[in-house]
Amino acid sequence: MTRTSKRMVYSTLLGLLAMLAVAGQCAAATQNTSFPVNINTAGMEQLMEVPGIGNAKAKAIVEYRQQKPFASVTELTNVKGIGDKLLAKITPYVTASGKASPGTAGKSKN
Repeated sequence: MTRTSKRMVYSTLLGLLAMLAVAGQCAAATQNTSFPVNINTAGMEQLMEVPGIGNAKAKAIVEYRQQKPFASVTELTNVKGIGDKLLAKITPYVTASGKASPGTAGKSKN
């Protein structure tokens, strides 16, 4: 094998290892939260663990529900920055009713 070929093989392997490390971290982060997350009771941190929800959208969700609690998950489209496409992505991870999200009982809303 030539030097160039060896470098390409090593570079490819290094890239694959990096991708696996990132994938493992993403999987671990997802496993830390019990899904579905209740959008009426979850804190900012729990909301941000839902794929596609960052700080700004979590804050917007909390602000919206302070005015009017969510009757259904589909009402998330009333929140700035959440459209039909994102709603479809996050629907398996959220609920608007049922059991409260773990660790939020009795806490004030952020």
